[in-house]
Order: sequence, then structure tokens, then C-alpha cells
Amino acid sequence: MRQHSMVAMILAGGRGSRLLELTNKVAKPAVYFGGKYRIIDFPLSNCANSDINIVGVLTQYESVLLNSYVTQDQRWGLDAKDSGIFVLPPREKSEGFGLYRGTADAITQNIDFLDQYDPEYVLILSGDHIYKMDYDKMLSDHKKNNADITIAVLEVPLKEASRFGIMNADETGRIVEFEEKPKQPKSNLASMGVYIFNWKLLRKMLVDDVKAEKSSHDFGKDIIPGALNSGKRLFTHRFKGYWKDVGTIDSLWEANMDLIYRGSELDLSDPAWKIYTEDITLPSQYIGRNATVKNAYINQGCIVDGHVENSVLFTSCVVEEGAKVIDSVLMPGAIVRKGALVQRVIVADEVEIKENAKVGKPGDGEIELIHRNVHA
Repeated sequence: MRQHSMVAMILAGGRGSRLLELTNKVAKPAVYFGGKYRIIDFPLSNCANSDINIVGVLTQYESVLLNSYVTQDQRWGLDAKDSGIFVLPPREKSEGFGLYRGTADAITQNIDFLDQYDPEYVLILSGDHIYKMDYDKMLSDHKKNNADITIAVLEVPLKEASRFGIMNADETGRIVEFEEKPKQPKSNLASMGVYIFNWKLLRKMLVDDVKAEKSSHDFGKDIIPGALNSGKRLFTHRFKGYWKDVGTIDSLWEANMDLIYRGSELDLSDPAWKIYTEDITLPSQYIGRNATVKNAYINQGCIVDGHVENSVLFTSCVVEEGAKVIDSVLMPGAIVRKGALVQRVIVADEVEIKENAKVGKPGDGEIELIHRNVHA
């Protein structure tokens, strides 16, 4: 098999417990987003658009649906010769289950997968972020800086920097210090969890990490600090654009809302950078004679006879006459019956809001997830 310049490895084994019942049966990267997509579509589409042909998806928690979904690699144009998406479950067993002990261990358990392609570079990605990014530009920076490791960073408000891993860099972009969620951050350059490593260096570091008894086998806690301490050349790649970690109900709702507000950098209709997903065969949406729709994102198969405002409706949703859906997200197959009021919530897939029921409330409080049928 020919050598590939860069192979991508997507860390997609997270449980996503802060997404509550949405991840009871599916892994976080398989959660629905944006009307017809799943979260994993974004890193996979980024790889396809960046001409990365070999992608390993490292799965673990509730992975059956995710595994079958990503192996349909023609969805992302990665089914040609010398291309492909490969599901990589854990090899090591604990109490009968396969486990990755940390983000670095996930790569360590798949060293043989990377060895067969003998890449010059390895791109490590999180599988649960919403963003569009050209990894080829990042690789160009990596080569230009003669870097050992390049880390994508995003400028965040300084008051929020303590929530992230923060990279302190000099004027050339070389990283001089890494702080994990510092109480008093020295800079606002937050790690996006996107790394490019020279493969030979990464392989050696992973092998050494296995022997370190006190290691957490984690990139942020062990590999990157270790590389810095040993004098390796670490550089930042500054990303400008939309990026969001949709790890909570509130942040998932916010990212969906970003789709319907003009001025948002999250444009899923951009022909220059397509986000690919499964091809769903459904009829067009139907907007009834008495319906009112204002500033909404409505997908195929939906039937709207009521009032929809500032909302995102996924495929095959129903809003009956007299029902109101305001500032909300309806996931696939959700039904809002006559006279019901839905406001500032996420309604999970296939959930039914019965006649005259009311869920959610206006204001700026936390977003509620409606995961069971609701009666008046």
C-alpha cells in the first residue's frame, strides 16, 4: 500500500453524558445536528474537503449506530481506491469491555493501523465539534515552521479562557507553555483539540507513554506537556471561523440557533465547503395554508400547519394547526399537536407533545430537553 502524506484519526469514543438522554443509546458524535446532519459529519467532511483519504474513527461508547453510519464512506467521497473510513474499536479488554484509557491510548492501541500506511504526518481530531476547517492549510503551517507538533487554537474571550487548555506562544507562534484550564490564564489561545504530529515522533512518544506508570495516557495531560518539556518544536495554527463544542444541551441548542441568524459564520449552504451526510429520501416539506413561519430552518418531510418562529425542524417533524413552536429545536419525527406550546427547548426524536400541552418557557434560563411524550 502506498505511503500517505497524512492520515486522520478521529476520537469518537466519548459518552457525552452532559447531553443527557440524547446519548443514552448513541455515541455523542452520532447525535443529530442542524436539521439533517450528525455531529460526526463535520470532521469527516473537513477531511474529505481537505483531501485526506484515510480516516480512522476510534469508537467506544454505544458505538453500534455510529459504526454502521461512518462505514458508508461514499457519503463523504472517501470510497475511491486508496481511500476509506475505518472503524477502530478498543483492543484491550477490561471487565469484558473494550476500553481506551485516554486519548493518547486510543492512538497507541492502533499503532499497527497507522504503520500500514506509514504516514509522514498524523492528524488527531475530536469527533464532537461543529466547525469547518481546511486541514491542508494547517499542514502548510506545520511544514513552514518545521514543527514537531502543530496545535489548532482559537482566540476566546479572556474571561472564558479558564474553561480551555490554553497555549502560551511567542511572537513566532511557537508554544512556550501549555496550561490546562488555568484559573488565571496568561493568553486567550484555546486548544481546539486538533493536532498534527510528525508520525515518527508521535509513535516514539506513544511507546514511551505506555511504560510510564503514572501517565493518564492523554494528549493534554501527558503527551503535549512531555513534548514541551523535552524541547520539541510546538507551534500554533490560528483558526478564524465558527467552532463550537456541543457538549451540553445549552450549547447544542445554541449551535442550532446559529443556523437561523444572519451574520452567523455557520453556513451549511456554502458550496465551497460542503458538509456531507446521509442522503435521506423524503418528500419536500409542506407549509399549510394557515401556517405562519418566521426565521426557521425546516427540513424535508416536515408538515407545518401551525406557527413556527426562530426554530430548527429536523426531518419529518409535524406542527399541527394552532400549535406554536418558538425558539426551539425539533429532532427527527417530533410531533407537536393542536394547541400545544413549545418554547426554548430541544424536543428529542420521535417525541410527541400532546394537544394543549406546554413545554419550556421564555427568558434566558437553561434549555430543557424533552425526551418523553408530554400530555396537557
